[in-house]
Amino acid sequence: MEHRKLEREDVFRMIEGGKARDSKEAERMPEDRLYTVRDIEALPEGERAELIDGKMYMMASPALTHQELLGWLYFKIRLYIMEKGGPCRVILSPFAVYIKDDDRNYVEPDISVICDPDKLDEKGCHGAPDWVVEIVSPSSRTVDYIRKCALYEEAGVREYWIVDPQEKSVMVYGFVQGTSKQYAFSEPVKVGIYEDFFLDFGEVA
Repeated sequence: MEHRKLEREDVFRMIEGGKARDSKEAERMPEDRLYTVRDIEALPEGERAELIDGKMYMMASPALTHQELLGWLYFKIRLYIMEKGGPCRVILSPFAVYIKDDDRNYVEPDISVICDPDKLDEKGCHGAPDWVVEIVSPSSRTVDYIRKCALYEEAGVREYWIVDPQEKSVMVYGFVQGTSKQYAFSEPVKVGIYEDFFLDFGEVA
């Protein structure tokens, strides 16, 4: 499948219209309450959640395919960064990203590439990573494709990838350039924040 440009409305129709609808959307806490980072920190041990504009979304345990893709991505990105040098660091989930550096938004992206060391401390990343990768799970489709996409763009993430094992596709948003493209796993996918970095999902698919 050749990669193609998708408008945000196309993606919304794809998710909400049923083509790739959630089998079980990530559980969201009651509508009438706004949560803060303190509520995240107070969760029982072993429970994880994210905040988007004060709404809490519980996180399910990842499946085998998710973890295999996560490990492969981390290895490839870390190897590239080590070979090229520079200030960027790649960090995999679970890792706290205070995406707007406020108390109403908190995420744990599968992969975060952060090139400003001043955003990092032992607690997490304070502000937007340069590049975020999310691997879609059956319970996270609407959150990843719609809610997080809007949050990452608004917060200042430069590039956002949605890796979809079910569809065997990668959505690439270049928020700085205002671009969006969909790739099949059979195609090399260009990393926008680097000049000469491609990922071939055929190695792991």
